[in-house]
Amino acid sequence: RIEIQRGLTTSSLAIFVPFTTQELFQRGAGAFYCGVNALSGNMITVDRKLLKNPNGIILGTPGAGKSFAAKREILSVYLLTGDDIIICDPEAEYWPLVRRLHGQVIKISPTSKQYVNPMDLNLDYSDDDNPLSLKVDFILSFCDIVVGSKDGLKPVEKTIIDRCVRLVYRDYLADPRPENMPILQDLYNCLRAQDEKEAQFLATALEIYVTGSLNVFNHRTNVDIQNRVVCYDIKELGKQLRQLGMLVVQDQVWNRVTINREAGKTTRYYVDEFHLLLRGELASWSVEIWKRFRKWGGVPTGITQNVKDLLASQEIENILENSDYICMLNQASGDRQILAQKLNISPHQLSYVTQANEGEGLLFYGNVIVPFVDRFPKDTEMYKLMTTKPNEIQGGNAA
Repeated sequence: RIEIQRGLTTSSLAIFVPFTTQELFQRGAGAFYCGVNALSGNMITVDRKLLKNPNGIILGTPGAGKSFAAKREILSVYLLTGDDIIICDPEAEYWPLVRRLHGQVIKISPTSKQYVNPMDLNLDYSDDDNPLSLKVDFILSFCDIVVGSKDGLKPVEKTIIDRCVRLVYRDYLADPRPENMPILQDLYNCLRAQDEKEAQFLATALEIYVTGSLNVFNHRTNVDIQNRVVCYDIKELGKQLRQLGMLVVQDQVWNRVTINREAGKTTRYYVDEFHLLLRGELASWSVEIWKRFRKWGGVPTGITQNVKDLLASQEIENILENSDYICMLNQASGDRQILAQKLNISPHQLSYVTQANEGEGLLFYGNVIVPFVDRFPKDTEMYKLMTTKPNEIQGGNAA
């Protein structure tokens, strides 16, 4: 033994310390399992509500396990918390799990007998004293998509719509009973009763959605939108109705969030094929959700393939910047470079999302980045309900 003391810098001292692995293990009722640490083999558990901003994104190439990761989280949220869960499902992938959780699957299509009224109004819909203000904004967006003009609605058209919306809700606001809730037919009739030629133009554009072949949104709501787990299946909506369908789902989510806020309950919102909500009129609504949901007790999660979709504009880029929870599965080459730059990921960490197997990747949680592996046992009933592999789906449907 040599009696010598020597000072060491931090980097030199780290050589003698074997515990150099970043761990992520949170305790509490809301902490759910995310896989095991790829370096240490220790379990990863997180509670997104503890983040400054609980908004989340799940990124990955086709077949990397994005939908499976979302379903696994939905199952954990259902079992471990009392939160409500809403799913926007453009590919009809979630209904086996939702049915098993005794949730409500709402199939929105031209042939479906399940209806959601886009005119539904929650009297706690907005922070201010007038609940119509935000609803008018939604109806304007709805009509903007209906008219389909490159320049959007003209000022005169916006004024007419605002006037008519306030007229059709007059009876409901005076006596808020379900039978007094207006439908699109009421808005159409009100537009027809106006003198301006712009009103007649708007009514004619709306006609196909009222009395025409695309009248799926001209009915009162006849499904249980208050169920704890609600899945909106919009797979069979064609190009003409897809944007409108997603906009109506967004509005229903806002309604639910405001109701739950009054009750002190959290609302989890999962959007698969998230890139579809980043186009045109829908983009501003998506950005609004990512900016305001936290204050309203909401936890949104977008599921998409390419991070490039989140860089389409400065406004949409805010979604990525306002997400403190990012689950990165296998990434395409171009996406890896963007993520490395945006999230300060090292070349070594990037290797975990390069040619990675399904269920492997990086978890970005606040300022912590952890490589993970999730090997879900395939001989379980839950796996059959959650898988999206074509050769395994039959078992899930049968369950």
